[in-house]
Amino acid sequence: MWYPLTFQPLYQERIWGGRRLATVFGRSLPPGCLIGESWEVCDRPDAVSVVAQGPLTGRTLAELMSADPVGLWGQPVPAGTRFPWLCKLLDAREDLSLQVHPPSSVAGALNGEPKTEMWYVAAADSDACFHAGLRAGTQRDEFERRARDGTVAELFQRLPVRAGDALFLPSGRVHALGRGLVIFEIQQNSDTTYRVFDWNRVGLDGKPRALHLDQAMASIDFEDQAPALVPTLGVLEGGLTVRALVRDPLFDIDELTGSGPVADRRAPGHPGLIAVVAGQAILKGGGQRIELAAGGFALLPAAMRDFVLDAGSGATWLQVTRR
Repeated sequence: MWYPLTFQPLYQERIWGGRRLATVFGRSLPPGCLIGESWEVCDRPDAVSVVAQGPLTGRTLAELMSADPVGLWGQPVPAGTRFPWLCKLLDAREDLSLQVHPPSSVAGALNGEPKTEMWYVAAADSDACFHAGLRAGTQRDEFERRARDGTVAELFQRLPVRAGDALFLPSGRVHALGRGLVIFEIQQNSDTTYRVFDWNRVGLDGKPRALHLDQAMASIDFEDQAPALVPTLGVLEGGLTVRALVRDPLFDIDELTGSGPVADRRAPGHPGLIAVVAGQAILKGGGQRIELAAGGFALLPAAMRDFVLDAGSGATWLQVTRR
């Protein structure tokens, strides 16, 4: 039954979005709107991925998770559990809001969902940056005062970035994606965001977008000051260059560069995800052959054990696995 699963993208209009998913990844975007996000692997109540290729074409990720969670995710889960990862491409024509996602310790009390994520830069303007973490010495009372008077951006650390840079964003870390960036985002399945400041702009409806300062103050880790980008150095492993991006109970994420056939790197019984950053890759497994270009995602079900990735010359891809 199982083979590498690709899904139909779910495009999301955003006030800060643009059209660069077409120029960077060759996507055919809905006309006449600003696309900020493409949800590539998604199992949300209001947005669920639909299989695009192979015998399971037309089935939703929610249906597959419900029918065989062990085959897909690798372990039993309570009924109604949604697929735990949410994977996106983002195009930030403008700065996103200064924001935070709640940690699990407070999310329930705030009627939200915890959210930890990772950003990987696919394309960047020369002056692009991440706003991430607090500047050293920032105090809680100063932060709240500046959030209320509109000067809080001065307390966010600014990290200049370029293509290939990555940043881990545990829940509780304040952040905002800067303008001029196209990124891959791998995250916990959550859509809870608490805005601290939104640059005094209005939303698609022409009204100021809501802020959530009380919830944000309950969520921010004020000890999280001056975080750093992921180191750029990789190591050679059997002809591949492997760079560890994230090691977390939610997921491990690696950047891999190489060419030719690559054997399955997952632990037995664990799911995985492939996201091609540059070049092309052919995925083989379950009797299917799937071609992925840059910007393409494929989900590797836990029960599929005959997987091989055949990387084209100069290919770079991200691999996500469950601990």
